[in-house]
Amino acid sequence: MMEPHVPSTAQYRGRNTFHSGLLPRCGMVAALLLVAVLPPQAFSESGPFHEARLVLQAGLSGMDSGIPQDLLDRADCVGVFPNVLKVAVLIGGQYGKGVISCRSAGQPWSSPSHFRIEGGNIGLQIGGSATDLVLLFIGPNSVNKLLRTKFTLGVDAAAAAGPSGRATSGKTDALFGAEIVSYSRSRGLFAGISLDGATLRPAHKQNRKLYGYEPEPKALFRGEVAPPEEVQDFLAFLHERSPHKISEDAEVAEADLPAGPAHDGQGLRTRP
Repeated sequence: MMEPHVPSTAQYRGRNTFHSGLLPRCGMVAALLLVAVLPPQAFSESGPFHEARLVLQAGLSGMDSGIPQDLLDRADCVGVFPNVLKVAVLIGGQYGKGVISCRSAGQPWSSPSHFRIEGGNIGLQIGGSATDLVLLFIGPNSVNKLLRTKFTLGVDAAAAAGPSGRATSGKTDALFGAEIVSYSRSRGLFAGISLDGATLRPAHKQNRKLYGYEPEPKALFRGEVAPPEEVQDFLAFLHERSPHKISEDAEVAEADLPAGPAHDGQGLRTRP
């Protein structure tokens, strides 16, 4: 009878060295890959609110693509996450920081809160990218989700890839029941993207740095905290592009108006 083969100590050591060194080496390759493939603006030292303004401005500037204006007008909150990093070498993930501001029918855009977005996956893959994300939160339930310690898109809140174009007319089926509508920019173009499985949570360290203390998200989103100087430009752009929230009731009322010379063909009143 043949004696069973017992690996030598050197063989065990070799195996352990391979396994223990695999993930660190993957991490080093991932970091080098990220630097190699990401555009220079991914590492911009501009302030987060300046970057957020530029991302939102780009998303709203497309005539036949990008974020529909009427969808922004319906939003209770807007989140902008510039340069969300995605990298994968066997084990993949994504991570980014952004800002979220909210409003109500009687309250303008609030002092923003810093948030983190995170997600991960495992598979045989390799690659890296930086993507700009815009999230539109629609309805009071979506606002309540932001007050949690953490929540997951597609699990704790219904999420959908947003339609592109000037308006959402004829595209509402894709948004039925969605509390969060998401867009991404890659290669200069904005388009809807599915973010199911990604998590959102407040970035407390950044909020402390911005406000000098750690305000409650509820106080921020209710307009109880004065906006600091750093956020004024971002909030001014939001107010310029969407000064008032349009309720669902108002949309229904406009849709019921008869067509005629007093309307512009898109269901909106025009002045005589």
